[in-house]
Amino acid sequence: MEGIQLSVAKTGSRNNISVIKVGGYIDTTTSSELEHALNTLLKAGSYNIIIDLGNVDYVSSAGWGIFISEIKGIRENGGDLKLVRMIPEVYEVFELLEFHFILKAFDSLEEAIQDFERTLSEGSQPQIVELDANLGQKSALKESSVQSPEKMKFSTGADVSLDEKVKKIIVSHPSDSTIQIARTLNTPAFGNIKIGWFGLRKVLKKLGLDSKKKRRKLSEASRI
Repeated sequence: MEGIQLSVAKTGSRNNISVIKVGGYIDTTTSSELEHALNTLLKAGSYNIIIDLGNVDYVSSAGWGIFISEIKGIRENGGDLKLVRMIPEVYEVFELLEFHFILKAFDSLEEAIQDFERTLSEGSQPQIVELDANLGQKSALKESSVQSPEKMKFSTGADVSLDEKVKKIIVSHPSDSTIQIARTLNTPAFGNIKIGWFGLRKVLKKLGLDSKKKRRKLSEASRI
């Protein structure tokens, strides 16, 4: 694998937000460099941190471990760590590991900065979470195969909206990831609908189903 590229800059209206821009791969051989950059900021008292992963193609368990291991200490010091611009493949792992319950992620750097500015102006502090010792240990992630049309227990005619089709998939398979839902939509049973990852994420957010926890609640409620 390739190496890692790092740069650190200050931003925000008060120049009090640090941005670590990362490129390449974050794995066991390169994660120490990212960890050093993060620790340097923390030792300098910089606790408002954004990690820009826009140019990162892969994050191993070692990389995710750095963010998770530091978040409690950062928040205890009144700061926070936010991730931005993850590519779909990296975000899928982030979601499957359920780290979105711990770390905030944004599509753009500007959104993360605005979130920091709002938090700082309100004087509020992010929640300090107690991490589950088993969280993030799902190193052997396997994508479940898309269910064939004959296994679907419902009809999805042309008159059914995209929103309803998405809900039906979730009710039947609440643990499916965004990519898996998109693949199921692109089958004859659902009219071979082709939708990109970002497009489907917008639909899920609109429906209030942008996390697996919310999708499981919908599925459970439909069985009552």
